Amino acid sequence: MSLLRAIHADITTLDVDAIVNAANSALLGGGGVDGAIHRAAGPRLLEACRKLGGCPTGEARITPGFDLPARFVVHTVGPVWHGGHANEAALLAACYRNSLQLAAEHGVQRIAFPAISTGVYGYPLDEATRIAINTVRGVTEDPAMPQEVIFCCFSARDLAMYEGEMLAPPGLGS
Repeated sequence: MSLLRAIHADITTLDVDAIVNAANSALLGGGGVDGAIHRAAGPRLLEACRKLGGCPTGEARITPGFDLPARFVVHTVGPVWHGGHANEAALLAACYRNSLQLAAEHGVQRIAFPAISTGVYGYPLDEATRIAINTVRGVTEDPAMPQEVIFCCFSARDLAMYEGEMLAPPGLGS
C-alpha cells in the first residue's frame, strides 16, 4: 500500500514524478489549478494538450511536465456538481483510479493530486475528500501503483479536511 499524505502547498512547485491537473474537457487551460499548471509548465504544455484532443469526464491523459519540477502532468476531468444525482461520485472516483493507473503505466512513484472538482465545479469538499482518499486507498493496495500519493491542499481548511479524513477508518469516512 502506498504512503498517503496531505500537505498545504502550491502543486506547481512540487518535486514529484507527476502532478495531477484538474482540467476541463478541452485540456487547453483554464482557471484555478488548471491555469496555474499551464502557466508554470510553459507554452509547450498547451501544444502537447492540443494534440490529445480533449478528455472525457472521469478519464485521464498524460503529458510531460515541461518547465515544472514534475516529470509528468496527468490531466483528469472531474465532474461538475449537480447535487449528487448525476453519477458525480462514480465519475470523481474514476478520476483518481484512471490517473493512478496512467501514472503507474509511466513508472510514476510519487504523485500529487489537487482537490479535484471542488473549485468552480462546486463539488462539496467533505464528500470529494472522502471519495478521493477511499478511492486512492483501494487502488494503491496494488504494489504496481505509485508508492507515495500526496494530496496537495490549496488552503489550511482543505488540509484539515484531508488530514481528518485520513485518520478515519478506511471506507467509512467522517
